[in-house]
Amino acid sequence: MKNVVFPFFVFLIALLSFSSCSNQRIQPPSQPERSYFDNAEPGVQSGGIKMIPIKTPKGTFNVWTKRFGNSPTKKILLLNGGPGCTHEYFECFESFLPKEEIEFIYYDQLACGNSDNPKDTSLFDLDRYVDEVEQVRVALNLDKNNFYLLGHSWGGILAMQYALKYQDKMKGLIISDMMASCPLYGKYADDVLAKQMDPVVLDSIHMLEKKGDTKNPRYMQLLEKHFYSYHICRIYPYPEPVKRSFDKMNMDLYVTMQGPSEFGISGKLTNWDVSAELKNIQLPTLVIGATHDSMDPKYMEWMSHQIPGAQFLLCPNGSHMCMWDDQETYFKGLIKFMKEEH
Repeated sequence: MKNVVFPFFVFLIALLSFSSCSNQRIQPPSQPERSYFDNAEPGVQSGGIKMIPIKTPKGTFNVWTKRFGNSPTKKILLLNGGPGCTHEYFECFESFLPKEEIEFIYYDQLACGNSDNPKDTSLFDLDRYVDEVEQVRVALNLDKNNFYLLGHSWGGILAMQYALKYQDKMKGLIISDMMASCPLYGKYADDVLAKQMDPVVLDSIHMLEKKGDTKNPRYMQLLEKHFYSYHICRIYPYPEPVKRSFDKMNMDLYVTMQGPSEFGISGKLTNWDVSAELKNIQLPTLVIGATHDSMDPKYMEWMSHQIPGAQFLLCPNGSHMCMWDDQETYFKGLIKFMKEEH
């Protein structure tokens, strides 16, 4: 009897071991991976897209947002530049942030991209855009436990202004390629960048500006060849998402706020300056600049010293669009910041 029981017992152990190995091979993905790609939307699935009604002094308009991923503690709302560009030039974030399980949210500001485009230029106002971002935050259920705001270029102006008013609603701030002073931005363009250009080309640009002939194709041709290719994006031709975003630029918004080009500033934002207020931002903050930027990288480093506890990231090979032309530095630094305990 013992001889019969023993082989049966050995067979039973082997069977259980095989079953255990089989179960291990068909285990579902780990919980964090499943959580990041989990779709939390009720009802009809929209691919993360949400249209948000925004109340303004001129009525209610809809703005477009799209969530990518799902993280309970790390959600980045992306503020595009211009003003007047679209979210599309941020599409390179899809190649880096999902594998780190960092949620990010595309957002076309009012009069940009997929959002409503009212023609009333009185809506093109910094304080009104700050209020818009707050309405978007509430609609997306972002709060101080998860809400990071990343503003690039004009989006950096908007992010700084928002943080100065609503930092109690935020977890962290990323200022990408934007100075805290438009007068100093203009001075850097005139005193440093302009002097690097061919004097004949510079005279031609200034002549067209004085004539108010900035819609002349020659004006943008000169800027793209002699300025944008060095200081805006050093990849030429532009990456497709960058070109797509630039092609959709709302020029009415851009000219109203910025002026006719990136070569200095002459619109509503000409005198904007919060240099003295940076010390009031009490948030984990990352300031990003680039060696070849249209913004002064030394000044942006100085900004990081004014914000208590802030960090500075320099992209040595990058320009204003350093999330494209120095991706290795940009995303390594951004991800490191997001992985820290805040």
